[in-house]
Amino acid sequence: MKTIALVALAALAIFAVAPVPGGAQAPGLAPVTLEPGRLRLHGVSASAATHEGRSAVRLVEPNGRKDGGVAVVDSLSLQDGEIAIDVAGRRGPLAVPDDRGFVGLAFRLSADAGRYESFYLRPDNGRADDQVRRNHSTQYVSHPDFPWPLLRKNFPEKYESYVDLQPGVWTSMRIAIRGASARLYVHGSDQPTLVVNDLKLPPGPGGVALWIGPGTEAFFCNLRIGTAAPASPPQR
Repeated sequence: MKTIALVALAALAIFAVAPVPGGAQAPGLAPVTLEPGRLRLHGVSASAATHEGRSAVRLVEPNGRKDGGVAVVDSLSLQDGEIAIDVAGRRGPLAVPDDRGFVGLAFRLSADAGRYESFYLRPDNGRADDQVRRNHSTQYVSHPDFPWPLLRKNFPEKYESYVDLQPGVWTSMRIAIRGASARLYVHGSDQPTLVVNDLKLPPGPGGVALWIGPGTEAFFCNLRIGTAAPASPPQR
């Protein structure tokens, strides 16, 4: 009996440290149930789906290709903390040649979802033969005043960066938010892929949402979230 107990304890220990398939380890983050009925939809439609063997929420644009949109997760609010999720994005049925399967997360959303911060991925760029496209694999934007064309034109290279991506493949994302700064981590790396130290909206609590860009079909699962005390304002 003693031997059996030791084997059982060893098995539990192995299970406790085993990585989530396709997801980054994010200790202290609480899982959040993702299902279409818990989402408030703005410019997207949501359905339950299975993608690459995993149960997920599928987002697409409902009535023709436009500008994408967000699916706000009910009862979630975050100012400072971390959000982690697994995503898979690819060109959808409405895609045009310049669409890249845009998929990501929005945070600090206003009540009407008209203002938010966002990090997203461009999976079609991750392994492009064009190095410039590769450099545009990840992106930060602040809706509606700081879209990607304005940021790329006025601040080249500052708000986007490279990471290895593939269309339709499960990819882990984690966003760490603190005051006016946020960092995007991809593939479970302990080093950020993209660092933003001047978020464009004033720090404050807001919603959390799944995000897609135009012409995209995207899948989301394994959402986790953890809050932190708001950052102190700088001393003057």
